[in-house]
Parts: sequence; C-alpha cells; structure tokens
Amino acid sequence: MKKKPVFRGSAVALVTPFDSLGVDYDALLRLVDRQIDAGTDALVVLGTTGEPSTLADSERRAVLSAVIERAGGRIPVVAGTGSNDTRRAVHLAREAAALGADAQLCVTPYYNKATQRGLVQHFTAVADAAPLPLILYNVPSRTGVNLLPETVQELCAHENVAGVKEAVGDVVQVAELFRLCHDEIAIYSGNDDQTLPLLAYGGDGVISVAANVCPGAMVRMTHAYFAGDVKAARDAQLTLLPLMRALFMQVNPIPVKAALSLLGLCENRLRLPLTALEGEDLDRLRRALGVLDGELKD
Repeated sequence: MKKKPVFRGSAVALVTPFDSLGVDYDALLRLVDRQIDAGTDALVVLGTTGEPSTLADSERRAVLSAVIERAGGRIPVVAGTGSNDTRRAVHLAREAAALGADAQLCVTPYYNKATQRGLVQHFTAVADAAPLPLILYNVPSRTGVNLLPETVQELCAHENVAGVKEAVGDVVQVAELFRLCHDEIAIYSGNDDQTLPLLAYGGDGVISVAANVCPGAMVRMTHAYFAGDVKAARDAQLTLLPLMRALFMQVNPIPVKAALSLLGLCENRLRLPLTALEGEDLDRLRRALGVLDGELKD
C-alpha cells in the first residue's frame, strides 16, 4: 500500500535571501507569503537552492523556524537535512522535528561516494532519528553518488521513508524507479524541465527551482495534469522550458537568485564560493523573464 505523500503538485525549493548583514528575513517572509498566495503545495527549506552549506547552524535554525512560523500549518514545510556525515544528518533530522517541520528532504552523502550498502545504512539512520516523513534526494551530478532504484526499493520498507526526489536525468533509471517503487512511495521530479515526463510515469509532482520565479505556473502545470488536462500541462511545460533552461545555465542557485533580484523580490547576493550572475548570462535570463511576463505576476 502506498504511503501518504507529503504533498502532491508543486513544492518550491526555496532560496535563502541575503542582505549586507546576513539572512534577509523580511525578504524570506515575503517569499513565503508569495508562494502560499500562489497556491504552492509545499515549502522546501534549506535544500540545495537554500545554500545550507554556507549557513551557520544558528542561521539554519532561524531560517527554518521563521518559515514554519510564517506558514502556520497552511502548507507543509519540508526541511533539508542532508550531510555527508551521517551523525550530522541525524542531528539535523532531530532538530527539524523539534522545530516543527512536517517532513525532511535528505540528499545522498556528497563527496564521500558511499556504496549502495552505505546509502541504505545512512538513510536508515536518518529515518530512525526523527518521526518525520523522509524524502530521499538523488542528484548524482552534484553529489558524485547515484541512489539506485533497487536501493530505494529496499529503503521503502522503512515506515518513515515517504518519497524520493529524483534528479538523475536518466529516463531509463527513472522508469526502473517507477517500476519498482511507485506503488510504495511518492516520486517527485528534481528537474524542472523533466516534470511532465515524470508525471506521465505516475509521479506526484515536482520540487522546483523555477517555482521561486513563477509559483502559480508550476502549480497550474502539475494540477492540470492531475485533473486529466494533459494538453494544458504539456503547453505549460513547453512555455516554461526557456526559463527552466536559463535557471540552470550556471550552477543553482546562481541564476534563480538573479531572477528574483530582477523581479524585485530579494537582493542578488550569494555566499562564496558562489558568485552573482552577470554579463551575457544575465542578459539571457532577463530575456527569458521578459517572454514569461504574464506568468510572473503570481
């Protein structure tokens, strides 16, 4: 029997806005309000897009607490708890539960390049650590390790493993993941430009970078598909494709921070080693936003 999904539809992989003093909490709360007003189905905080690797522990706690308080139970808040140190991931899972998160998203341990057996033990330890639904996150291009479908299937036996965010980019592996696991856990797209194909396999939605920019459009695309309007969902995917590509012309979240700055929603600030988008790439992003002007009023 399939476990209850944490959400269905579009969840935003929320940025962490900065100003000259640190985290810009006023901008953060405005972004949360904008997402909820647009109908976003869940907020993912402190994932890759939220730059958790360069946040102090005190900042992580403050950001997560601020988002949870602002959301006020209206939509689920999913806390990023990933680490390449299992002990730290366990600590972050417990902290997320204590602060009131509704679920956690945990990426495969990066840099260490664990074996599949190591991944099972890592995620089992994290799932054991807190009574939160756990969404596994597979993004080999960033972590150097691939969470295989057979490994996900083994982890499905844990009562707290509720889903997987799949960003492998390999359609054959994605198909195998659905063959083995779609009757057990929710499967979410981790790549905006592959959302529709994943929904066609039976996916439950997307954890989206583009939703920072056009939250309503991502909600409408996923909900149209669930309502049986495949043409509307397809048209939305194709319309948004130039923006989705522009948002990944440099490593995430460099372009999305620039896009939000162009929209007047936060400053174009990142923490080193990431640097702000500029030059021809910034011009390309500006053009992509201009084409989608009508979609950006959400």
